[in-house]
Amino acid sequence: MSKTYIFGHKSPDTDSITSSLVMADLETKLGNDVVACRLGSLNKETEYVLNYFDIEAPELIERIDDDAEVILVDHNSPSESIDNIENAKILKVVDHHKIAFETSYPLFVRTEPVGCTETVLLKLYKENGLILDRTIASLMLSAIISDTLLLKSPTTTEDDKEAVKELAEIAEIDYEAYGLEMLKAGTDLSSFTIPEILSLDAKQIDFKDVKSIVNQVNTADISDVMEMKADLEAGMEKIIEEEDLDLFMLLITDIVNSNSQVIALGKDAALVEKAYGVKLEDNTVLLEGVVSRKKQVVPIMTENA
Repeated sequence: MSKTYIFGHKSPDTDSITSSLVMADLETKLGNDVVACRLGSLNKETEYVLNYFDIEAPELIERIDDDAEVILVDHNSPSESIDNIENAKILKVVDHHKIAFETSYPLFVRTEPVGCTETVLLKLYKENGLILDRTIASLMLSAIISDTLLLKSPTTTEDDKEAVKELAEIAEIDYEAYGLEMLKAGTDLSSFTIPEILSLDAKQIDFKDVKSIVNQVNTADISDVMEMKADLEAGMEKIIEEEDLDLFMLLITDIVNSNSQVIALGKDAALVEKAYGVKLEDNTVLLEGVVSRKKQVVPIMTENA
């Protein structure tokens, strides 16, 4: 019998990578034959996490055999999953995003309105009577810090806060000091090309009939990224043409001051102005207090589309 593949979404972030590793640990402890995988390259933040704890990255895969058994973590939308996901047998989904898929058969689905998939996984460990070791706790802690921007994001829930306290104690880590260094590590874009920057955390999100990509890049200084604005816009225009997009939003998120500078291109760029009551100047505007794509971009953009 072949192994069950566990993977997160394309353009993987820290939650996506660590959730595949943690879910694989959980399933293995339950006696199941699984393998943790990833659907893309590691970003700087995730590299920092894996190097810090000396953990090997999940196996990189691009396709799976037809009828392969899979477990999805940190996503459920087919557009964010492996290319031939429609041919796979989905056994389980553990996520914290809205439901965006359907199947013709029953399966295990656990999604909760929390800030990070790892918060849900922590509950599954407890419900199954499993013990967390320091390594697994460290991975889970890192992901929650990442997804909630050190518990500052509006996606943060009381469950996330309690999870961080519990995991930090198991991992024996000063989560605030470690978390700040981890987040800063993820803001280093010096070694990335423009196409790489524009795909680091890109998600296709359609605002009703507005076909869009929303990419988010974290930084400790917005001006550093804005120095590349002309090149970023040229890259965005190319993607708009290739993907036949109506809108490309690049969120440049200041993790220190909790704001985002947005660059918006495409025939429906004015949707940003309508949604936030702002005026784009040279295709850009500062969105004060906006740090969460899931809670502060997707709902308001969809509502105004």
